[in-house]
Amino acid sequence: MMQTPDNQNSPASKHTGVSPYKGETGVRRVIKAFGYSYEGIKSAFKHEDAFRQEVFLAIALIPLAVYLGKSPIEKAWMIGCVLLVLMMELLNSAIEAAVDHTSTEHNALAKQAKDIGSAAVFFALINVVVTWGFLLFG
Repeated sequence: MMQTPDNQNSPASKHTGVSPYKGETGVRRVIKAFGYSYEGIKSAFKHEDAFRQEVFLAIALIPLAVYLGKSPIEKAWMIGCVLLVLMMELLNSAIEAAVDHTSTEHNALAKQAKDIGSAAVFFALINVVVTWGFLLFG
């Protein structure tokens, strides 16, 4: 049985098309958002092999960036492009989950959505190689 939000009857949810789950504000919203993010990371780590691999790569590369970067800006660029890979992988996983939830039958548009998400991850990985290459080898 689906849970209903506490603010199901809030004015924002009536006649506006706004989700009834969007009622939190202030510090409570930030705390809940942090919890949702934590659950998302935990789920991706548990269910997505590629995300796990990229997390382990980040665990190796981020300290290396701190050590090898010659300036704070270089370190920020090196770390930022590694974090971008994780962000792209999370979005790709979200797309795949939403598509699979809709239907697991073969569909050209579903394949296109998944392939485009995968391409975003691919370009983020290329970005790591190019950025690190320029910063380390000029």
